[in-house]
Amino acid sequence: MKIAIIDYNAGNVQSVKFALERLGINGLLTNKKEEIQTADKVIFPGVGEANSTMKHLQKLGLNQVIPNLKQPVLGICLGMQLMCSHSEENDTPCLNIIPQQVVRFRPKSNEVKVPHVGWNNIEVKNDTWISSNLSDEYVYFVHSYFVEVGEYTVATTDYVQPFSAALQKDNFYATQFHPEKSGSVGEQILNDFLKIKK
Repeated sequence: MKIAIIDYNAGNVQSVKFALERLGINGLLTNKKEEIQTADKVIFPGVGEANSTMKHLQKLGLNQVIPNLKQPVLGICLGMQLMCSHSEENDTPCLNIIPQQVVRFRPKSNEVKVPHVGWNNIEVKNDTWISSNLSDEYVYFVHSYFVEVGEYTVATTDYVQPFSAALQKDNFYATQFHPEKSGSVGEQILNDFLKIKK
């Protein structure tokens, strides 16, 4: 199985590659259009700022490639947010794959810190791509922006308010948390993605 990890100046591509290696899979780090288009599955990771990252994708022409992929695609953290229509982070138009808005946490109390950093539990909907037995398990988050719960939400977490921990629309799958940093639970979620049939 050929897994392409989109390499576009994001911060966590190597940790995704290492996580796949722990599962016995050698992921290909690439920003070449043909290698991404011909992969069996694609992982779209991301740590960084939305606006500069979108500009980098545009420079590489990947803003045209990613929305037209037909194989299963997994967006992680900023990768998930960039799959949406628009981000409040520097008023950024995104890839418009999933018609949702990305908004900033606005806590009502100074006791709640933004960014949301650390371990939090997820609630997984039935009959989705993430194993339902992972409901109430803990995964690792680092983010200041989130996607509200909506039509494409398949798992939720509560921090300041309930938000989308995972999304799915057609062949596009996404997690706000970092499965590559979430221990055995994260490994199972990566495995869940790898088992998806085209």
